[in-house]
Amino acid sequence: MRATLVLTVATLALTGCVEKIAESRVRSALVEAGLSERNSDCMATRMVDRLTIAQLRKLEQLKARPGERPRPVTIPEYVERVQRVGDAEVIAVTGSSAALCAVGLG
Repeated sequence: MRATLVLTVATLALTGCVEKIAESRVRSALVEAGLSERNSDCMATRMVDRLTIAQLRKLEQLKARPGERPRPVTIPEYVERVQRVGDAEVIAVTGSSAALCAVGLG
């Protein structure tokens, strides 16, 4: 019984650490992609809560195509690039997070 409790507490603590690390990485990636600190912070919080690590990694792999700016200048430009991942949930979460955070509701 006690071992189960210890294991449960350790698992929950580890999950919290992983989530914080993921949120920090997502925030950094959004800033590097050209989004503002404020929008990146807001969007990262929402995205980490709603997407899997595998889905977040898809976003990490986004690169500019030939002829595109290396970094999107606007949120709509970033969301347009996100559509390339081909994952409906990633697109929906990113788009809704971008919209809500841009108007201050995220």
